[in-house]
Amino acid sequence: LRPEPAARYRNVLEALWRIARTEGLWRPMRGMNITATGAGPAHALYFACYEKLKKTLSDVIHAGGNSHVANGAAGCVATLLHDAAMNPAEVVKQRMQMYNSPYQRVTDCVRAVWRNEGAGAFYRSYTTQLTMNIPFQAIHFMTYEFLQEQLNPHRQYNPGSHVVSGACAGAVAAAATTPLDVCKTLLNTQESLALSSNISGHITGMANAFRTVYQVGGVTAYFRGVQARVIYQMPSTAIAWSVYEFFKYILTKRQEERRAGK
Repeated sequence: LRPEPAARYRNVLEALWRIARTEGLWRPMRGMNITATGAGPAHALYFACYEKLKKTLSDVIHAGGNSHVANGAAGCVATLLHDAAMNPAEVVKQRMQMYNSPYQRVTDCVRAVWRNEGAGAFYRSYTTQLTMNIPFQAIHFMTYEFLQEQLNPHRQYNPGSHVVSGACAGAVAAAATTPLDVCKTLLNTQESLALSSNISGHITGMANAFRTVYQVGGVTAYFRGVQARVIYQMPSTAIAWSVYEFFKYILTKRQEERRAGK
């Protein structure tokens, strides 16, 4: 819902239908391979850092209990590592997904960006990404842990509670941080409609992106795509938490069985 001006979509379903009809059935899947490649190491760093810091900070703040402050702080620090690994993949994914993107393959996009804009282009939106993701993850983790206390107070492996808590946490965090996501996308894509209204002709930094979005569409422009973002984040966070909790349960159970065998 933040494409080139030639593509005018009224809602998420119309956008999906028109993209598939005019640009091909598989067009909505563009960028999936680069996202999957970046997501592996990014989430490994993300969850490992989160678990370690959550336990350490919780013991300091509220020994033997669960601290929402510790959960939020651990999520913020984990985001620094996650985004460092994921930001280049986000840049490539978004450029491949733009309306009438000239890139057919991931390698074509990477080479073109590197050649025309330099290595810094892959991290141009890193600070904005952090500015968006740090509050996103703080809200996300605190909401997830709070819902787990309500739905799964004994903190046992419960797939249903993990899915519901993950989906709700993702939805709340996504809606709250949509304006920052709009500005991040603008920095990554440098779309022509915004550039034509920007005095410098090139958008750099969050403050510049915020001003440009307001110039182009007013206050409502900050929330363009909020439905799509919530719809995307709900299954994303539900799947991430349920899969993570499943493997955590399996690995922990095996460790306990090995200790018992000794």
